[in-house]
Amino acid sequence: MKTGHTFKEWLFAARPWSFPASAMPVLVTLAYLFWLGEDVNWTNGIWALINIIFFHAAGNTWSDYADFKSGVDAEDTFGARTLVNGDFMSKEMKNYSLILLTIAVLGGIGLMIRTGWPLLWFGLGGLFCTLFYPPLKFRAWGDVVIAVAYAWLPSWGTSYVAIGRVEMSVLWLALPIGMITVAILHANNTRDVRTDARAQITTLAMKLGQNVSRVLYNFWVLAPFAIIILCVALGVFPVWSLLACLALPAAVGNVKCSQRLQAEGVSAIAGLDEMSAKLQLLFSLLLSVSFFLAHFLA
Repeated sequence: MKTGHTFKEWLFAARPWSFPASAMPVLVTLAYLFWLGEDVNWTNGIWALINIIFFHAAGNTWSDYADFKSGVDAEDTFGARTLVNGDFMSKEMKNYSLILLTIAVLGGIGLMIRTGWPLLWFGLGGLFCTLFYPPLKFRAWGDVVIAVAYAWLPSWGTSYVAIGRVEMSVLWLALPIGMITVAILHANNTRDVRTDARAQITTLAMKLGQNVSRVLYNFWVLAPFAIIILCVALGVFPVWSLLACLALPAAVGNVKCSQRLQAEGVSAIAGLDEMSAKLQLLFSLLLSVSFFLAHFLA
């Protein structure tokens, strides 16, 4: 592997701005379990948080490698340009991804030794999503894979390693967080409909068309706030969880950005995927803080 790159370049190649999509479900789940009064194993929880980021980094680099080799990423496409610009060679990116994946797998094995064999199934699920995301994305299954990899699996897996069992109620967390996570991908795919079609792949955004995809994106980023309000009304979440609604102005800003698509073209939403990741970070941090406040101030 080429050794002439700086640490900053290697880090940038892993697209760290996207890491909240994987880290936040873990953090929110830990905060929620703490609010429930569970005896949370914080060492295992932080271990899981770090490990899923390595899985995410491996998935990002593997996807970039696959997109470049498949002709999805080209000179006129938006998004990651690490390979397109020649900053890294494709073989470097492939090897980098495999190294990150190896670290993630070894970390998962260590955590499994600490917690138990059932964690193996969560690990295998994460491994499958990482390696097979590109071909599934090319067949319009990317949204489903992202929901599984960055909502359901992290919530359930974190619950298992933190308290020794799967707390089914964490699905109430996975639903709103997963929606915003899927919105990140959906924004990306809506922007790239034309270039993806040229590369002869199929995404959900292509099947729906840009106008319907824009409406679906708006649903993904606004519905989580309705879910939080519903959960508070039903007593599933504490009243403090309404703090997450402070992120609503950011979500409205994203909606306004998506509305510019029809009049201004795809360049208007070039950064909407990154904006969606920032929304997820803000929403999840506020929700996490709400659980800690409810625990200490209730």
